[in-house]
Amino acid sequence: MRTNAAVKHHPHDDAPDTAEDFRRLKALTDESEKEQLRQEIVRAWLPMAERLAGRFRNRGEAYEDLRQVACLGLVKAVDRYDPDLGNAFESYAVPTVTGEIKRHFRDHMWTLHVPRRVQDLRNRVRFASQDLAQTVSGRTPTVAEIAEKANMSEEDARAGLEALDSFTALSLDAELPGSEDGYALRDALGSDDPALDVVVDREAIKPRLRQLPERERAILYMRFFGDMTQSRIAEQLGISQMHVSRLISRCCTRLRDEVMRDAAA
Repeated sequence: MRTNAAVKHHPHDDAPDTAEDFRRLKALTDESEKEQLRQEIVRAWLPMAERLAGRFRNRGEAYEDLRQVACLGLVKAVDRYDPDLGNAFESYAVPTVTGEIKRHFRDHMWTLHVPRRVQDLRNRVRFASQDLAQTVSGRTPTVAEIAEKANMSEEDARAGLEALDSFTALSLDAELPGSEDGYALRDALGSDDPALDVVVDREAIKPRLRQLPERERAILYMRFFGDMTQSRIAEQLGISQMHVSRLISRCCTRLRDEVMRDAAA
């Protein structure tokens, strides 16, 4: 008794036969005819490019954008293909289009810059984790298990796991996990310390302060570190408030000029 067996088709079994078209394309010298034939070849292979783009669905990029990138890769493949080398166009076009799509993800989809090697590790770790999730229940696969499954070292597995969080960035307005009061990531960020602005100035002026006469040093200390008024300083030293004011002004001008002179030198 005869039975009908299911036939497994190649993904591109409907690939057009354009071998003769490519030979004509290479031989043509008229630019308008050449461009017309080139466009016909591209249109004939568009279904293949669209299927390749479909393999990358649900990875954070719109299908229409992936389709455009795949079409760009197809055009590059048509322009670079040499029929005289003897290889079928499909065997050249598939890796060209796929590579163009992968470059798109690498160059445009990563929020943080990650070396290509680490990106490859990330993909291997991701696939290994997905496979292990079907066999390991109730817990997350360990680094050792992922490394063994992906045939890599544990160090590379850790690098790949860290890269899993580098594909997209968390918004500063996103609430932190477990937060019930609206506490967001921005609330955990530090702020500029105004005191840092004067650290360099203080360090630059220290040696100049030590060169001042003792009374001038004491006046500056009482005024700027003891937060004393000029009147209180004058009373404590037994001099007039006007004299204190002149001394402070003179010392500050001298210190500023010396520091600026040192910086210029």
